[in-house]
Amino acid sequence: MALSSCLRLMGHCLVKRQAFSGVASGGVCRLTTKKDGQAKRSQKKQRRTVPNLSGPDSSWEERLSDSVTPLWRLGYEAQLKIKFAQQKNVLQRLASRLKELSKDQVEMTRTLEELCCPLHPVLPSPIINGYRNKSTFSLNKGPDGDPKTVGHYVGSGRARNIICVRSHHLLNMPEKHKQVARCYEEMVRQSPLNPCLLFHEGGHWREITVRTNRDGHTMAIITFHPQKLSQEELCAQKASVRDFFMHGPGAECNLTSLYFQESSMTRCTHEQSPYQLLYGEPHIFEELLGLKFRISPDAFFQISTAGAEVLYRTIAELSKVKGNTVLFDICCGTGAIGLSVARQVSKVFGIELVEKAIDDAKWNASFNGISNCQFYSGKAEVVLPQLLSSLEEEHPLTAVVNPSRAGLHYRVVQAIRNCKLIQTLVYVSCKPDGEAMRNFIELCCPPDAQKKILGEPFALTQAVPVDLFPHTPHCELVLLFER
Repeated sequence: MALSSCLRLMGHCLVKRQAFSGVASGGVCRLTTKKDGQAKRSQKKQRRTVPNLSGPDSSWEERLSDSVTPLWRLGYEAQLKIKFAQQKNVLQRLASRLKELSKDQVEMTRTLEELCCPLHPVLPSPIINGYRNKSTFSLNKGPDGDPKTVGHYVGSGRARNIICVRSHHLLNMPEKHKQVARCYEEMVRQSPLNPCLLFHEGGHWREITVRTNRDGHTMAIITFHPQKLSQEELCAQKASVRDFFMHGPGAECNLTSLYFQESSMTRCTHEQSPYQLLYGEPHIFEELLGLKFRISPDAFFQISTAGAEVLYRTIAELSKVKGNTVLFDICCGTGAIGLSVARQVSKVFGIELVEKAIDDAKWNASFNGISNCQFYSGKAEVVLPQLLSSLEEEHPLTAVVNPSRAGLHYRVVQAIRNCKLIQTLVYVSCKPDGEAMRNFIELCCPPDAQKKILGEPFALTQAVPVDLFPHTPHCELVLLFER
Protein backbone atom coordinates (compact mmCIF):
# COMPACT_ATOMS: atom_id res chain seq x y z
CA MET A 1 0.00 0.00 0.00
CA ALA A 2 1.38 3.45 -0.84
CA LEU A 3 2.36 5.62 2.08
CA SER A 4 -0.12 8.31 1.08
CA SER A 5 -2.90 5.70 0.93
CA CYS A 6 -1.99 4.47 4.36
CA LEU A 7 -2.29 8.01 5.67
CA ARG A 8 -5.73 8.44 4.12
CA LEU A 9 -7.00 5.14 5.48
CA MET A 10 -5.89 6.10 8.98
CA GLY A 11 -7.99 9.20 8.68
CA HIS A 12 -5.19 11.60 9.42
CA CYS A 13 -5.55 15.11 8.19
CA LEU A 14 -2.18 15.79 6.57
CA VAL A 15 -0.08 18.21 8.50
CA LYS A 16 1.09 21.10 6.39
CA ARG A 17 4.80 21.58 6.14
CA GLN A 18 4.98 24.88 7.87
CA ALA A 19 7.59 26.15 10.25
CA PHE A 20 6.80 26.50 13.94
CA SER A 21 8.69 28.71 16.31
CA GLY A 22 10.08 25.75 18.25
CA VAL A 23 9.42 22.35 19.77
CA ALA A 24 10.60 20.09 22.55
CA SER A 25 14.09 18.73 22.05
CA GLY A 26 15.17 15.66 23.95
CA GLY A 27 18.93 16.02 23.52
CA VAL A 28 21.88 17.97 22.17
CA CYS A 29 23.61 17.10 18.93
CA ARG A 30 27.39 16.96 19.13
CA LEU A 31 28.17 19.89 16.89
CA THR A 32 31.83 20.78 16.74
CA THR A 33 31.65 24.06 14.91
CA LYS A 34 31.53 27.70 15.87
CA LYS A 35 27.74 27.37 15.79
CA ASP A 36 27.69 25.46 19.11
CA GLY A 37 26.25 28.35 21.03
CA GLN A 38 23.59 29.01 18.41
CA ALA A 39 22.53 25.35 18.41
CA LYS A 40 22.23 25.28 22.20
CA ARG A 41 20.18 28.48 22.22
CA SER A 42 17.91 26.99 19.57
CA GLN A 43 17.37 23.87 21.66
CA LYS A 44 16.55 25.92 24.75
CA LYS A 45 13.99 27.82 22.68
CA GLN A 46 12.50 24.52 21.53
CA ARG A 47 12.16 23.22 25.08
CA ARG A 48 10.38 26.39 26.17
CA THR A 49 7.61 25.82 23.64
CA VAL A 50 6.44 22.56 25.27
CA PRO A 51 3.38 23.53 27.29
CA ASN A 52 4.30 23.31 30.97
CA LEU A 53 1.85 25.27 33.02
CA SER A 54 2.94 23.93 36.40
CA GLY A 55 3.39 26.64 38.97
CA PRO A 56 3.67 26.93 42.74
CA ASP A 57 -0.08 26.40 43.05
CA SER A 58 -0.25 23.37 40.76
CA SER A 59 -1.25 20.05 42.26
CA TRP A 60 1.24 17.21 42.47
CA GLU A 61 -0.79 15.39 39.85
CA GLU A 62 -0.46 18.30 37.42
CA ARG A 63 3.27 18.53 38.04
CA LEU A 64 3.69 14.83 37.33
CA SER A 65 1.60 15.05 34.16
CA ASP A 66 3.68 17.99 32.96
CA SER A 67 6.83 15.98 33.64
CA VAL A 68 5.84 12.60 32.15
CA THR A 69 3.31 13.70 29.50
CA PRO A 70 4.13 17.35 28.73
CA LEU A 71 1.60 17.64 25.88
CA TRP A 72 -1.38 16.32 27.83
CA ARG A 73 -3.13 19.72 27.86
CA LEU A 74 -3.23 19.85 24.03
CA GLY A 75 -5.58 18.20 21.56
CA TYR A 76 -4.03 15.39 19.55
CA GLU A 77 -3.84 17.31 16.27
CA ALA A 78 -1.89 20.06 18.04
CA GLN A 79 0.46 17.43 19.45
CA LEU A 80 1.13 16.08 15.97
CA LYS A 81 1.97 19.55 14.70
CA ILE A 82 4.56 19.96 17.45
CA LYS A 83 6.08 16.58 16.63
CA PHE A 84 6.20 17.36 12.92
CA ALA A 85 8.00 20.62 13.65
CA GLN A 86 10.47 18.80 15.88
CA GLN A 87 11.37 16.31 13.15
CA LYS A 88 11.62 19.11 10.62
CA ASN A 89 14.09 20.85 12.89
CA VAL A 90 16.18 17.66 13.12
CA LEU A 91 16.42 17.40 9.33
CA GLN A 92 17.28 21.08 8.98
CA ARG A 93 20.11 20.71 11.48
CA LEU A 94 21.37 17.59 9.75
CA ALA A 95 21.31 19.36 6.37
CA SER A 96 23.28 22.24 7.81
CA ARG A 97 25.84 19.89 9.37
CA LEU A 98 26.31 17.89 6.16
CA LYS A 99 26.64 21.06 4.15
CA GLU A 100 29.53 22.09 6.39
CA LEU A 101 31.27 18.76 5.77
CA SER A 102 31.07 18.97 2.01
CA LYS A 103 29.08 21.11 -0.36
CA ASP A 104 29.83 18.95 -3.36
CA GLN A 105 30.36 15.36 -2.23
CA VAL A 106 27.38 14.70 0.02
CA GLU A 107 24.25 13.62 -1.82
CA MET A 108 20.99 14.99 -0.52
CA THR A 109 17.50 15.41 -1.88
CA ARG A 110 16.86 19.04 -1.05
CA THR A 111 13.44 20.55 -0.49
CA LEU A 112 12.55 24.19 -0.64
CA GLU A 113 12.85 24.32 3.16
CA GLU A 114 16.46 23.06 3.11
CA LEU A 115 15.70 19.65 4.59
CA CYS A 116 17.88 16.63 3.86
CA CYS A 117 14.97 14.85 2.22
CA PRO A 118 11.17 14.92 1.93
CA LEU A 119 9.52 14.79 5.35
CA HIS A 120 6.17 12.99 5.41
CA PRO A 121 3.40 13.98 7.84
CA VAL A 122 3.40 12.23 11.21
CA LEU A 123 1.60 8.90 11.14
CA PRO A 124 -0.72 9.09 14.16
CA SER A 125 -1.08 6.54 16.93
CA PRO A 126 -4.20 4.35 16.57
CA ILE A 127 -4.63 4.58 20.37
CA ILE A 128 -4.33 7.94 22.13
CA ASN A 129 -4.86 7.06 25.82
CA GLY A 130 -3.71 4.10 27.89
CA TYR A 131 -1.49 2.80 25.10
CA ARG A 132 1.53 1.66 27.15
CA ASN A 133 2.13 -2.07 27.42
CA LYS A 134 4.97 -1.63 29.91
CA SER A 135 5.30 0.69 32.92
CA THR A 136 7.85 0.90 35.72
CA PHE A 137 6.81 2.41 39.05
CA SER A 138 9.26 3.79 41.60
CA LEU A 139 9.06 3.75 45.39
CA ASN A 140 9.99 6.78 47.46
CA LYS A 141 8.72 9.56 49.70
CA GLY A 142 5.30 10.84 48.68
CA PRO A 143 3.86 14.38 49.01
CA ASP A 144 2.64 13.44 52.50
CA GLY A 145 6.10 12.25 53.54
CA ASP A 146 5.28 8.53 53.48
CA PRO A 147 8.43 6.77 52.14
CA LYS A 148 6.31 3.84 50.91
CA THR A 149 4.60 5.66 48.05
CA VAL A 150 4.50 4.00 44.63
CA GLY A 151 4.40 6.16 41.50
CA HIS A 152 6.65 8.38 39.39
CA TYR A 153 9.16 11.03 40.38
CA VAL A 154 8.74 14.78 40.37
CA GLY A 155 11.99 16.62 41.00
CA SER A 156 15.58 15.43 40.66
CA GLY A 157 18.20 13.69 42.71
CA ARG A 158 20.69 16.46 42.01
CA ALA A 159 18.37 19.04 43.51
CA ARG A 160 17.46 16.64 46.32
CA ASN A 161 13.78 17.45 45.91
CA ILE A 162 12.41 14.11 44.66
CA ILE A 163 8.78 13.42 45.46
CA CYS A 164 7.09 10.18 44.37
CA VAL A 165 3.57 10.93 43.09
CA ARG A 166 0.95 8.26 42.42
CA SER A 167 0.40 7.80 38.69
CA HIS A 168 -3.34 7.04 38.64
CA HIS A 169 -4.15 10.07 36.49
CA LEU A 170 -1.55 9.73 33.69
CA LEU A 171 -3.25 9.57 30.29
CA ASN A 172 -0.76 7.22 28.64
CA MET A 173 -1.07 4.48 31.25
CA PRO A 174 -3.71 1.70 31.17
CA GLU A 175 -5.90 1.01 34.19
CA LYS A 176 -4.36 -2.43 34.74
CA HIS A 177 -0.94 -0.92 35.34
CA LYS A 178 -2.38 1.54 37.84
CA GLN A 179 -4.19 -1.27 39.65
CA VAL A 180 -1.00 -3.32 40.07
CA ALA A 181 0.85 -0.22 41.34
CA ARG A 182 -1.86 0.42 43.96
CA CYS A 183 -1.71 -3.18 45.17
CA TYR A 184 2.09 -3.11 45.34
CA GLU A 185 1.94 0.02 47.47
CA GLU A 186 -0.55 -1.69 49.80
CA MET A 187 1.73 -4.73 50.09
CA VAL A 188 4.83 -2.64 50.84
CA ARG A 189 2.97 -0.62 53.47
CA GLN A 190 1.93 -3.84 55.20
CA SER A 191 5.52 -5.11 55.17
CA PRO A 192 7.83 -4.60 58.19
CA LEU A 193 10.73 -4.08 55.76
CA ASN A 194 11.70 -0.58 54.67
CA PRO A 195 11.92 0.68 51.10
CA CYS A 196 15.36 0.98 49.55
CA LEU A 197 15.58 4.67 48.71
CA LEU A 198 19.38 4.91 48.76
CA PHE A 199 21.40 1.71 48.55
CA HIS A 200 23.89 2.67 51.26
CA GLU A 201 21.12 3.52 53.72
CA GLY A 202 19.62 0.04 53.65
CA GLY A 203 16.03 -0.95 52.94
CA HIS A 204 14.73 -3.58 50.55
CA TRP A 205 11.61 -2.79 48.49
CA ARG A 206 12.34 -1.13 45.18
CA GLU A 207 10.45 -0.66 41.92
CA ILE A 208 7.83 -2.75 40.16
CA THR A 209 7.49 -3.23 36.39
CA VAL A 210 4.18 -4.18 34.79
CA ARG A 211 3.80 -5.64 31.28
CA THR A 212 0.45 -6.34 29.61
CA ASN A 213 -0.83 -7.54 26.26
CA ARG A 214 -3.99 -6.66 24.35
CA ASP A 215 -5.85 -9.62 25.90
CA GLY A 216 -5.28 -8.23 29.40
CA HIS A 217 -2.67 -10.79 30.45
CA THR A 218 -0.36 -9.18 33.00
CA MET A 219 3.21 -9.76 34.12
CA ALA A 220 4.64 -8.05 37.21
CA ILE A 221 8.34 -7.93 38.13
CA ILE A 222 9.28 -6.78 41.65
CA THR A 223 12.84 -5.58 42.24
CA PHE A 224 14.16 -6.20 45.77
CA HIS A 225 17.48 -5.28 47.38
CA PRO A 226 18.62 -8.25 49.49
CA GLN A 227 21.05 -6.23 51.61
CA LYS A 228 22.25 -8.74 54.25
CA LEU A 229 19.19 -10.96 54.48
CA SER A 230 19.83 -14.68 54.77
CA GLN A 231 18.49 -17.13 52.20
CA GLU A 232 15.86 -18.21 54.71
CA GLU A 233 14.72 -14.62 55.19
CA LEU A 234 14.66 -14.04 51.41
CA CYS A 235 12.52 -17.15 50.93
CA ALA A 236 10.10 -15.85 53.56
CA GLN A 237 9.77 -12.52 51.74
CA LYS A 238 9.17 -14.21 48.39
CA ALA A 239 6.51 -16.40 50.00
CA SER A 240 4.77 -13.33 51.43
CA VAL A 241 4.79 -11.60 48.02
CA ARG A 242 3.38 -14.67 46.34
CA ASP A 243 0.67 -15.06 48.99
CA PHE A 244 -0.32 -11.37 48.72
CA PHE A 245 -0.86 -11.53 44.95
CA MET A 246 -2.31 -15.03 44.86
CA HIS A 247 -4.64 -15.03 47.88
CA GLY A 248 -4.48 -11.56 49.43
CA PRO A 249 -5.62 -8.11 48.26
CA GLY A 250 -3.34 -8.35 45.22
CA ALA A 251 -5.37 -11.25 43.83
CA GLU A 252 -7.68 -8.67 42.22
CA CYS A 253 -4.85 -7.98 39.71
CA ASN A 254 -5.27 -11.50 38.33
CA LEU A 255 -1.60 -11.67 37.37
CA THR A 256 -0.55 -14.05 34.63
CA SER A 257 3.08 -13.98 35.81
CA LEU A 258 4.77 -12.74 38.99
CA TYR A 259 8.55 -12.36 39.00
CA PHE A 260 10.99 -11.40 41.75
CA GLN A 261 14.48 -10.06 41.13
CA GLU A 262 17.07 -9.65 43.87
CA SER A 263 19.34 -6.85 42.78
CA SER A 264 21.94 -4.62 44.42
CA MET A 265 22.45 -2.68 41.17
CA THR A 266 20.43 0.16 39.68
CA ARG A 267 19.76 -1.86 36.52
CA CYS A 268 20.79 -5.42 35.71
CA THR A 269 20.06 -8.20 33.25
CA HIS A 270 18.71 -11.69 33.80
CA GLU A 271 22.26 -13.00 33.48
CA GLN A 272 23.49 -10.67 36.25
CA SER A 273 20.57 -11.32 38.56
CA PRO A 274 18.05 -13.97 37.43
CA TYR A 275 14.34 -13.22 37.31
CA GLN A 276 12.70 -15.69 39.69
CA LEU A 277 9.20 -16.80 38.73
CA LEU A 278 7.10 -16.84 41.93
CA TYR A 279 4.00 -18.13 40.18
CA GLY A 280 2.18 -18.20 36.85
CA GLU A 281 3.41 -18.50 33.28
CA PRO A 282 7.03 -17.66 32.38
CA HIS A 283 5.94 -15.47 29.45
CA ILE A 284 3.10 -13.40 28.12
CA PHE A 285 2.25 -13.38 24.43
CA GLU A 286 1.20 -10.69 21.98
CA GLU A 287 -0.20 -10.79 18.46
CA LEU A 288 1.19 -8.33 15.96
CA LEU A 289 0.56 -8.19 12.20
CA GLY A 290 -0.81 -11.73 12.25
CA LEU A 291 2.18 -13.13 14.17
CA LYS A 292 2.42 -14.30 17.77
CA PHE A 293 5.31 -13.05 19.93
CA ARG A 294 6.62 -14.39 23.22
CA ILE A 295 7.74 -11.74 25.71
CA SER A 296 10.16 -12.36 28.58
CA PRO A 297 10.51 -10.06 31.63
CA ASP A 298 13.41 -8.02 30.20
CA ALA A 299 12.83 -8.44 26.46
CA PHE A 300 12.47 -5.33 24.31
CA PHE A 301 9.05 -4.80 22.78
CA GLN A 302 7.70 -1.52 21.42
CA ILE A 303 5.85 0.34 24.18
CA SER A 304 2.67 0.68 22.09
CA THR A 305 1.53 -2.49 20.34
CA ALA A 306 -0.94 -0.74 18.03
CA GLY A 307 1.63 1.93 17.21
CA ALA A 308 4.24 -0.76 16.55
CA GLU A 309 2.05 -2.22 13.80
CA VAL A 310 2.02 1.17 12.04
CA LEU A 311 5.78 1.44 12.54
CA TYR A 312 6.57 -2.01 11.14
CA ARG A 313 4.34 -1.51 8.10
CA THR A 314 6.18 1.75 7.43
CA ILE A 315 9.57 0.04 7.72
CA ALA A 316 8.50 -2.72 5.32
CA GLU A 317 7.24 -0.20 2.77
CA LEU A 318 10.33 2.02 2.90
CA SER A 319 12.79 -0.89 2.77
CA LYS A 320 11.36 -2.05 -0.58
CA VAL A 321 12.45 -5.63 0.09
CA LYS A 322 12.11 -8.29 -2.62
CA GLY A 323 12.15 -12.06 -2.81
CA ASN A 324 15.94 -12.27 -3.19
CA THR A 325 16.74 -9.69 -0.50
CA VAL A 326 18.79 -10.62 2.58
CA LEU A 327 17.66 -8.51 5.54
CA PHE A 328 19.83 -7.64 8.53
CA ASP A 329 17.67 -6.74 11.53
CA ILE A 330 20.13 -5.01 13.86
CA CYS A 331 19.08 -4.45 17.49
CA CYS A 332 16.23 -6.85 16.74
CA GLY A 333 14.80 -7.37 20.25
CA THR A 334 12.35 -10.28 20.06
CA GLY A 335 12.63 -10.28 16.26
CA ALA A 336 9.43 -8.40 15.44
CA ILE A 337 10.72 -6.34 12.50
CA GLY A 338 12.56 -9.18 10.78
CA LEU A 339 9.76 -11.68 11.32
CA SER A 340 7.13 -9.24 10.02
CA VAL A 341 8.84 -9.15 6.59
CA ALA A 342 10.42 -12.63 6.61
CA ARG A 343 7.98 -14.05 4.08
CA GLN A 344 8.83 -11.27 1.62
CA VAL A 345 12.62 -11.83 1.64
CA SER A 346 15.17 -14.58 1.06
CA LYS A 347 16.74 -14.57 4.54
CA VAL A 348 16.77 -12.60 7.80
CA PHE A 349 19.70 -12.20 10.17
CA GLY A 350 18.77 -10.73 13.56
CA ILE A 351 21.29 -9.35 16.06
CA GLU A 352 20.48 -8.43 19.66
CA LEU A 353 22.53 -7.88 22.82
CA VAL A 354 19.95 -9.31 25.29
CA GLU A 355 20.28 -13.10 25.23
CA LYS A 356 16.77 -13.77 26.56
CA ALA A 357 15.32 -11.62 23.78
CA ILE A 358 17.14 -13.80 21.23
CA ASP A 359 15.62 -16.87 22.87
CA ASP A 360 12.22 -15.25 22.40
CA ALA A 361 13.02 -14.36 18.77
CA LYS A 362 13.95 -17.96 17.97
CA TRP A 363 10.77 -19.22 19.64
CA ASN A 364 8.72 -16.63 17.76
CA ALA A 365 10.16 -17.74 14.42
CA SER A 366 9.54 -21.41 15.16
CA PHE A 367 6.01 -20.92 16.51
CA ASN A 368 4.99 -18.84 13.48
CA GLY A 369 6.43 -21.37 11.05
CA ILE A 370 9.16 -19.05 9.77
CA SER A 371 12.32 -20.93 8.82
CA ASN A 372 14.43 -18.33 6.98
CA CYS A 373 15.49 -16.36 10.08
CA GLN A 374 18.69 -16.72 12.09
CA PHE A 375 19.17 -14.79 15.34
CA TYR A 376 22.46 -14.03 17.07
CA SER A 377 23.11 -12.76 20.57
CA GLY A 378 25.97 -10.35 21.13
CA LYS A 379 27.21 -6.84 20.48
CA ALA A 380 26.21 -5.65 17.03
CA GLU A 381 29.65 -4.12 16.46
CA VAL A 382 31.18 -7.61 16.88
CA VAL A 383 28.53 -9.85 15.28
CA LEU A 384 27.64 -7.78 12.20
CA PRO A 385 31.14 -7.63 10.62
CA GLN A 386 31.48 -11.40 11.16
CA LEU A 387 28.17 -12.13 9.47
CA LEU A 388 28.90 -9.82 6.54
CA SER A 389 32.30 -11.43 5.95
CA SER A 390 30.80 -14.94 6.07
CA LEU A 391 28.28 -14.40 3.26
CA GLU A 392 29.25 -16.62 0.35
CA GLU A 393 26.75 -15.48 -2.26
CA GLU A 394 26.03 -11.98 -3.43
CA HIS A 395 22.45 -10.95 -2.77
CA PRO A 396 20.91 -7.50 -2.43
CA LEU A 397 21.35 -6.62 1.24
CA THR A 398 19.03 -4.38 3.23
CA ALA A 399 19.70 -3.37 6.82
CA VAL A 400 17.20 -2.19 9.41
CA VAL A 401 18.57 -0.66 12.61
CA ASN A 402 16.48 0.18 15.64
CA PRO A 403 19.02 1.11 18.32
CA SER A 404 18.54 2.57 21.78
CA ARG A 405 18.78 6.31 22.39
CA ALA A 406 22.57 5.94 22.48
CA GLY A 407 22.53 5.16 18.75
CA LEU A 408 24.75 2.69 16.91
CA HIS A 409 28.30 1.86 17.87
CA TYR A 410 30.79 3.41 15.44
CA ARG A 411 31.97 -0.02 14.27
CA VAL A 412 28.40 -0.93 13.24
CA VAL A 413 28.16 2.17 11.06
CA GLN A 414 31.62 1.41 9.71
CA ALA A 415 30.61 -2.16 8.77
CA ILE A 416 27.46 -0.92 7.02
CA ARG A 417 29.31 1.80 5.08
CA ASN A 418 32.08 -0.58 4.00
CA CYS A 419 29.74 -3.33 2.77
CA LYS A 420 29.03 -2.37 -0.83
CA LEU A 421 26.19 -4.92 -1.04
CA ILE A 422 24.11 -2.93 1.47
CA GLN A 423 22.34 -0.50 -0.82
CA THR A 424 19.37 0.27 1.44
CA LEU A 425 19.29 1.12 5.14
CA VAL A 426 16.24 1.92 7.26
CA TYR A 427 17.16 3.67 10.50
CA VAL A 428 14.52 3.89 13.25
CA SER A 429 15.32 6.46 15.92
CA CYS A 430 13.34 7.45 18.98
CA LYS A 431 15.80 10.28 19.66
CA PRO A 432 17.12 11.58 16.34
CA ASP A 433 18.36 14.84 17.85
CA GLY A 434 20.70 12.98 20.24
CA GLU A 435 23.54 10.55 19.61
CA ALA A 436 21.77 9.19 16.51
CA MET A 437 22.66 12.44 14.74
CA ARG A 438 26.29 11.31 14.83
CA ASN A 439 25.26 8.09 13.04
CA PHE A 440 23.40 10.01 10.34
CA ILE A 441 26.48 12.11 9.63
CA GLU A 442 28.76 9.04 9.54
CA LEU A 443 26.42 7.33 7.07
CA CYS A 444 26.30 10.31 4.69
CA CYS A 445 29.77 11.83 4.99
CA PRO A 446 32.42 11.45 2.26
CA PRO A 447 34.79 8.45 2.53
CA ASP A 448 37.44 8.94 5.19
CA ALA A 449 40.48 6.64 5.17
CA GLN A 450 41.63 7.85 8.57
CA LYS A 451 38.31 6.77 10.13
CA LYS A 452 38.27 3.59 8.02
CA ILE A 453 35.04 4.63 6.32
CA LEU A 454 35.79 3.58 2.76
CA GLY A 455 32.41 2.75 1.26
CA GLU A 456 30.37 5.15 -0.79
CA PRO A 457 28.14 7.42 1.29
CA PHE A 458 24.42 6.94 1.67
CA ALA A 459 21.90 9.59 0.70
CA LEU A 460 18.99 10.26 3.02
CA THR A 461 15.95 10.05 0.72
CA GLN A 462 12.82 9.87 2.91
CA ALA A 463 11.77 10.56 6.49
CA VAL A 464 8.54 9.33 8.08
CA PRO A 465 7.68 10.19 11.70
CA VAL A 466 5.49 7.61 13.47
CA ASP A 467 3.82 8.57 16.73
CA LEU A 468 4.00 5.82 19.34
CA PHE A 469 3.91 8.16 22.34
CA PRO A 470 0.84 10.46 22.47
CA HIS A 471 0.92 13.21 25.12
CA THR A 472 4.75 13.25 25.06
CA PRO A 473 7.09 15.17 22.71
CA HIS A 474 8.57 11.91 21.43
CA CYS A 475 7.94 9.88 18.31
CA GLU A 476 9.84 7.40 16.17
CA LEU A 477 11.55 8.82 13.10
CA VAL A 478 11.98 6.30 10.28
CA LEU A 479 14.73 7.34 7.86
CA LEU A 480 15.48 5.75 4.49
CA PHE A 481 19.16 5.83 3.43
CA GLU A 482 20.12 4.68 -0.07
CA ARG A 483 23.47 4.53 -1.88
